[in-house]
Amino acid sequence: MSSLRFIFPIGLLVLTFGCKTPDELAPADATTNSDWTEASHGKNAAPDYATVFPQDRVNTLEITMTAAQWQAVQADMTTKFGYGFGTGSTGSGAPGGGPPGGNGGAPGSFSTEDPAYIALPVRFNGKLYNNVGFRLKGNSSLSSAWRSGIYKLPFRLNLDEFEDTYPAIKDQRLYGFQELSLSPAYSDNSLIREKIVADLFRLAGVPAAQTAFYKVYIDFGAGKKYCGIYTLVEVIDDTMVASQFGDDEGNIYKPESTFQSFVASQFEKKNNKTAADYSDVKAFVAALNSPTRTSSPAAWRSALEATFNVDHYLTFLAVNNTIVNWDTYGAMAHNYYLYNSPAGKLTWIPWDHNMSMTTSGGGGQTQQGGLGRGGMTAVSLSMSEVGTGWPLLRYVADDPVYYPRYKEYVRQFTNTVFTTTAMNALIDRNYALITPYVTGSETEQKPYSYLNSTADFVNAMTTLKTHVVTRNQAVTTFLY
Repeated sequence: MSSLRFIFPIGLLVLTFGCKTPDELAPADATTNSDWTEASHGKNAAPDYATVFPQDRVNTLEITMTAAQWQAVQADMTTKFGYGFGTGSTGSGAPGGGPPGGNGGAPGSFSTEDPAYIALPVRFNGKLYNNVGFRLKGNSSLSSAWRSGIYKLPFRLNLDEFEDTYPAIKDQRLYGFQELSLSPAYSDNSLIREKIVADLFRLAGVPAAQTAFYKVYIDFGAGKKYCGIYTLVEVIDDTMVASQFGDDEGNIYKPESTFQSFVASQFEKKNNKTAADYSDVKAFVAALNSPTRTSSPAAWRSALEATFNVDHYLTFLAVNNTIVNWDTYGAMAHNYYLYNSPAGKLTWIPWDHNMSMTTSGGGGQTQQGGLGRGGMTAVSLSMSEVGTGWPLLRYVADDPVYYPRYKEYVRQFTNTVFTTTAMNALIDRNYALITPYVTGSETEQKPYSYLNSTADFVNAMTTLKTHVVTRNQAVTTFLY
């Protein structure tokens, strides 16, 4: 999906902000950058995962926008999504004013169009990157924060988004990475679920985005503010699939589909866009919904496995249903990718895990009650409640070959990865890493945090550990 840019003809913005030119709405481009090196900024540098996604330290991002740019972001959001920053609360939304509420205003109906990019300077651990593309991102997380006037907003960076306007940054990279996605831990007082769930998937053999913790400071035009701990999430692109699949030639899709039928517009292509070849995913959907599923199950399985990595999906499903996930396939028709891997089969890649590892969907209802926030349903271990509207779940659960294999993968995951001892160590390690930047000398506080108090963060650790115990008990009941 293409994104609008403030840097190009700005019509409404010119009228709104007093005939500002594009150069006035974006920081001036320096002809030289003394921080530039080939390794840190160049297009030929290999992705440096140890630097960008460290597991033993917290990196720092500093983002600076002008007051005019912050106003432009607000105008764009109001135009696209129908309401202004902080309008779900009593606050004014002014960075220099009093706290703009942050009382969790109800999400509105968001546009399908991405927010616009603006060009601004970013510092990574003090090193300057000029004219980086910055835009807000997200659905419920962005809607809730925006309405509530919370400045800890989810956002995305594109290092060379504005290379046509500023040739000096052509093919600019951050240690080999073109795009970065920053998650603010919406609906997660522990601040670690996005990270540790991605770790759990990879430990179970399921490729998932690399993650790391970042301290984020943002100047909204009235001075730098500490916006707390974010999780940097690797963008699912050619770099990610090359790293974890050893190949980047296949199609990458970000679907919004239940797979009941093939609709091309529901399968956003992230690469190979010019070819516009959807034959792989179209064949998968056709095989999944073939009537041979009941008339000739063996033939159905053979055709499905020729188009889709079923065994890998069963492993994903075992992890996903064990930990509990309120915001993926089975609850919502999004938050996953498909990659046509070197094996010539579509492979499932999980995405967006802040609503995982909890028995509450964020609306006060528990998994046992069935429905969570906005009617979302967390899929149970048995999947007995799943209807035919989610065929990839229902048909796996009904199949006499796939369902026992799925149960075996649940057993393996619980016995080897999701043990109480291993999970306590994982939780403790990540808590220790970020605690100094949440409750220490640098403290998360509203309106630059979702936390109501530091006690929310501390208590969430106990809640996470209790969740692991509860889910292990649920697995025992399910299997035995």
